[in-house]
Formats: sequence, C-alpha cells, structure tokens
Amino acid sequence: MKYKRILLKLSGEALAPSSGTGIDDHILAGIANQIRKLYESGYEISIVVGGGNFWRGRSSEEMDRSTADYMGMLATVINGLALQDAIEKFSIPTRVMSAIEMPKVAEPYLRRKAVNHLEKNRIVIFSGGTGNPFFSTDTTAALRAAEIEAEIVLFAKTIDGVYDKDPKLYPDAKRYHEMSYRDLLIGDLKVMDQTAATLLAENEIPCFVFSMNEKDSLIRALESQEHGTIIRR
Repeated sequence: MKYKRILLKLSGEALAPSSGTGIDDHILAGIANQIRKLYESGYEISIVVGGGNFWRGRSSEEMDRSTADYMGMLATVINGLALQDAIEKFSIPTRVMSAIEMPKVAEPYLRRKAVNHLEKNRIVIFSGGTGNPFFSTDTTAALRAAEIEAEIVLFAKTIDGVYDKDPKLYPDAKRYHEMSYRDLLIGDLKVMDQTAATLLAENEIPCFVFSMNEKDSLIRALESQEHGTIIRR
C-alpha cells in the first residue's frame, strides 16, 4: 500500500442525477461501495464533499457573497449526511464533522478528534467548508489534508485529469500524466483554485485528479494512477 491516510474530495455534482440538482440514490450507493472497498483494504479515509448539486456560492450575482457562501456550506452538510448514511449501510463507522457548529446534526470539527477517529478506523466526512466565506471546498480539502497529515488528496472531477486546454471545447487537448503545482499555477489550469494548489504545494502533499464517472475509478485512482493526473511539488 503506497498510501495509508487519504483524503477524497468529492464535488456535489458527483452525487447529482442527470438533472444536476439533488442526490441520485444509485450514484450515491455506487460511490459508497467503492469507499467500502478502500476501507476494507486498510486505508484511513477522510472525505470533503462539495455542495454544488444544491447551491453554489457564486451562482447568485444579486446575493451578498458571504450569505451565498454560507448557504453553500449548509449544502455540504446535507451531502455529508447522505454519504454517511450510504456508507453506514455497509456497517462502517462514519463520522460527519462540520466547521459550522450544529451538534444535533454533526460533530464540531476539531483536528485532534478527527485524527483520533481515523486512528480508530472510522471514516471522517468533513462538511461545512472551512467555516468561512470566500473559500472553496477544494481549499477545504487542501486545508484538512494538511491538518490531518493526509498522504494524498484524490480530486474526483468530471474530466479524467488535467489538460493543456479545455477538452470539451478542443478535441486536440492533451492530458498531463504528471505535473508540478508550479506548472499548474503558471499555466492557469483551473482544475482547482490557486489557494488550494498553493496550500498543497507548501505542505508537499501530492494530489491525483481523475474522473469519477468511470467504473471503479476511485479504486483505480489509488491502484494505478494511470487514468488521471498526478500533481506533486
């Protein structure tokens, strides 16, 4: 096993049905099953989940940005609870921790408690973003990875890695198999925001960008890392 403690960043869209809004129970169950397989292989698993299937902080130009971002944070709690329920159907102990305190719904985020859960072989789902507006869930993933000393961050995206240009617009776009955070930032390749990339680089945490749309993609992301892009300092 190359890595022991991993952090998975799931976008809210990864849980959504074809309409793009809400949660698809079949997709949710499939993701939970892949997480189960990783858990049974001995990985210490933490997860940061987005909320874009319900609300995106930047989706309303008329709304105060801080208010919109807090709404997005609440959406991540909804997704976190749904994912917890799906994983616990496999009798795997799972804890949802929120950066925004709501003790009847989730545990308040405390770094030492999160690490303790992982050491006791529990899956930890981080919700509520960083607890502050103006920060993306990609940045949340980078921050939590640094705090819990994760060995790698897995970014599950809608495309299978980092390309030199948008593959949806340019058929000749080329995918990078491996690259540095420096090249990612210089090239302004918007696979994650600059704050997240900088934080991962400074803490020397590699990440792997891959598509969640393929069968057993999460398992393959750790086993081979062929179908995606590995980014290192």
